[in-house]
Amino acid sequence: MDASVIVIGAGPAGLMLAGELRLAGVDVIVLDRLGERTGQSRAIGFTIRTMEVFDQRGLLPRFGEIQTSFAGHFGGLPLDLGLLGSAHGAARNIPQTVTEAVLESWARQLGADVRRGWECTGFVEDAAGVTVTSLDGRALRCRYLVGCDGGHSTVRRTGGFDFPGTPATIELFLADIRGVELEPRLAGAGTDTGMAMVAPLPGGVRRIIVGERGTPPQRRTGPPEFSEVADVWKRVVGSDISMAEPVWVSAFGDAARLVAQYRRGRVLLAGDAAHVHLPAGGQGMNTGIQDAVNLGWKLAAVVRGRAPETLLDTYHDERHEVGRALLSNTRAQSTVLLGGEEAEPLRDVLGDLLASTDAQRMLAARVSGLDITYDVGGGRHPLLGARIPPLRLEHAGRSTDAGELLRTGRGVLLDLAGNRILRRRARDWADRVDIVTATPRADGTSGALEDTTALLLRPDGHVAWAAPGTDDDLRTALNRWFGPSR
Repeated sequence: MDASVIVIGAGPAGLMLAGELRLAGVDVIVLDRLGERTGQSRAIGFTIRTMEVFDQRGLLPRFGEIQTSFAGHFGGLPLDLGLLGSAHGAARNIPQTVTEAVLESWARQLGADVRRGWECTGFVEDAAGVTVTSLDGRALRCRYLVGCDGGHSTVRRTGGFDFPGTPATIELFLADIRGVELEPRLAGAGTDTGMAMVAPLPGGVRRIIVGERGTPPQRRTGPPEFSEVADVWKRVVGSDISMAEPVWVSAFGDAARLVAQYRRGRVLLAGDAAHVHLPAGGQGMNTGIQDAVNLGWKLAAVVRGRAPETLLDTYHDERHEVGRALLSNTRAQSTVLLGGEEAEPLRDVLGDLLASTDAQRMLAARVSGLDITYDVGGGRHPLLGARIPPLRLEHAGRSTDAGELLRTGRGVLLDLAGNRILRRRARDWADRVDIVTATPRADGTSGALEDTTALLLRPDGHVAWAAPGTDDDLRTALNRWFGPSR
């Protein structure tokens, strides 16, 4: 084997997965067809859940000063993200190129082998592994292959993965431009003829997104000319931007597709290779990063022989449902954003609903990635299967938080009641689970922790077991998520 795992695609999802695998001591090669990063930044920010995930791995300081906001939207209708009670806001104006540079540096420092200029043309799977072939005839062999190679994924196509959904019905343009002053314009600021948005980026760059209603998608072999974008902008908005300097230009549509299986044998998919949709609210890259965090520790446990291969089935079970919900909310936002007069009643009803704090909180959690609860086993505890909320703790004589406890990428048994018997039951898993005794701080404890005496956290920060209120005993939960004891 050239590596235990080969990842195709050095975008955010592929690089995050490589870092997660290296945290767990698994050798990984990342292959990308491009000789260097494009410099193009489709995504320009992080959802609250991605901020939490990066905090769990100690990555946030690598981004420098991060501008955050609690102002969100659903189809252009404003949402108050502050209702969610997270320690983080949503990050703004971080180009995807910066995200990729940070994640690549992190993965390489951990020992990941990132190879550029290596175009995957296909693979062959057998009982022992997968052989990956390149355009120039090279071949590499691995135990598991993960396709993080985007919406036109070669891995998905070669592997015969079904990719059902709906084709694009409209074409929209994205352009980063300089040399013209444009006031920020919210995504919901539509016109009679279409939709237009303006967002400021670093270095005096303005990002514009514009779409003209009734414009069918075109088959393109390359990016559109900026003159075409400027013409659409003038028809939709009424102003002339033809004198601007384009940094880069692209076209996209509202196709919505979700792969039927996230795993087929030794081949798995993550990120845009598994789901494509209208980029409403910038959820695509963020969902891909979270796919990688869900998969990384599970794949590592299987590769290292600590858990049975059936653990990988939970990756599909958990993330396919997330993908389904993602397509549902982005298609709904597409109707609100891009629909014409026929969508006005829907906008009115949504506007009325969002006057309710409960409705605001529900939609804010959905677009922020905080509403995800996995099926981890029976129980009544309110945190079971959910991500651990912001939690301040006293541990070993100092203040810490749940995110800091997850920095190593291992599981955590959090004993909140000084229970020696509980800790003794878990010690056979001490090679993969940190056993931590701590007490919640009065100034930083979620109400959901009231009367909670212990929590078992998976490496992705989701609660796998809690006491009291869980049907399974601790050893059953440890065995299910971390494999048989040593």
